[in-house]
Amino acid sequence: MTPSRRHFLMGAAALSAAVATPEMVRAAIAREVAAPWALATADLEGDIAPRALRLVHGRAPAGLEGTLFRNGPGKFRRPGGSATHWFDGDGLMRSFTVANGGVTLAARFADTPKRRTETELDAVVTPGFGTAGDSRARIGSNDDANAANTAVMVTGDKVWALWEGGSPLRMDAATLATEQFVALRDDLKGMPFQAHPRYAPDGTIWNVGTNGDQVIVWHLQTSGALIDARVLRLPRASYLHDFTATERHLIFVLQPWVLDHAGMPFSTQFAWKPELGTQVLVVDKADLTSTRIYELETFSFFHLGDGWEEADGTIRFDVAANRDATFAIEGARVLVAGRGTVPGEASVLKLVTLRPDGRAELTSSGVTAEFPKGDPRRAGIERSLTVHVAGERGGRPLPNGLAVQDWKTGRNHAFSFGDDQIMEEAVFVPKPGTTAERDAWLVAPSINLAEGVTELHVFDVASIEGGPVATWRADVALPAGFHGAWRG
Repeated sequence: MTPSRRHFLMGAAALSAAVATPEMVRAAIAREVAAPWALATADLEGDIAPRALRLVHGRAPAGLEGTLFRNGPGKFRRPGGSATHWFDGDGLMRSFTVANGGVTLAARFADTPKRRTETELDAVVTPGFGTAGDSRARIGSNDDANAANTAVMVTGDKVWALWEGGSPLRMDAATLATEQFVALRDDLKGMPFQAHPRYAPDGTIWNVGTNGDQVIVWHLQTSGALIDARVLRLPRASYLHDFTATERHLIFVLQPWVLDHAGMPFSTQFAWKPELGTQVLVVDKADLTSTRIYELETFSFFHLGDGWEEADGTIRFDVAANRDATFAIEGARVLVAGRGTVPGEASVLKLVTLRPDGRAELTSSGVTAEFPKGDPRRAGIERSLTVHVAGERGGRPLPNGLAVQDWKTGRNHAFSFGDDQIMEEAVFVPKPGTTAERDAWLVAPSINLAEGVTELHVFDVASIEGGPVATWRADVALPAGFHGAWRG
């Protein structure tokens, strides 16, 4: 279907005033004592000028040169009203530039209409995923609520700050200065461009944006120029933060957290209906009307790994699967409160297998995991390895280490810092001149709670159990980010 901006956005829930905080959340955050992990959602009051990090362990691997860009919420609280959900803080773009054996850190807030309005009012007034907002919000379009706080896409000398409900926000890769929202086509201005684009083996980029049971499918050149945009309808209006893809197919996992009624915050529109089970929709990239549906047991999720397709047509991909949506609805509220016990269980890494005969299987690794990532050289094609954060458990709501799951051997190779660290998502960085999955580094930041600062680590994929081969330490702590991308 050729997309129409008016048709696609029509029917989006009107912004309303406020909703009651659930009783269990109020109870969970009742204690006044700050949690040991509270630094993960502490406010950063301003931009961070470029500064050198100090090498505190090992040395930079020869041949590792480039920049890790990271995005995530950086400010939640203002005197006149605050964000009440982790996903609703102002976007903060970070850059960790590795060059000549050293690391330089910089960070700048995305200069969005949302942030400008709330700076002027000194209050968080804009509704979001889990924050109600109020009547002072200035909402004329999706992008007036755009926090630009979730992920990063690198396009040449620019980075795009991504958020699931609106346009990409273009920023300068060298200075992190905000430029403008990206309109991929004039008649599609403001259409949602979500936070998890997928790279195809031919180098092009696929992404989606959702509104109810409608999804716009974006196909872009590596430069970010639009190739095509089409709309299709999904079998159900599930909450969809991520999708995945193989070389030939797009894959939508439709969890039973489904659109139930209009309202704000956004998350309150959805109801958890486990009796529906989980569906997987497979769509032919060459013909979006050619689809297959698979049925799986009930699970909830935020993040998927890249998919691949085998010679006989079998499709596989991994998922950080959860029992239900408790963390999304309630746990992330407690997390941004910075005190109390965070409800919800840790996700577990599982492998989805879709057979050509219509059978679907879900195989558990048995390992708690989030932010699954694969070797970018194998995006959309067969692979063995998935890197993920690890160590999250009851009473400790954030990860403390990294692990690599080998789906061929079934082994999980892990390293834990212990509870003095909060580990963030890692990205694969291939070693120059190599092709094997294990011939790569993992580059990731953490928050060192004992020192009260952010660190950057480099691991070797082939020996992750040995810990980082190099660690640099900043003189400032940045809040925990969500997603990143590497530019070599």
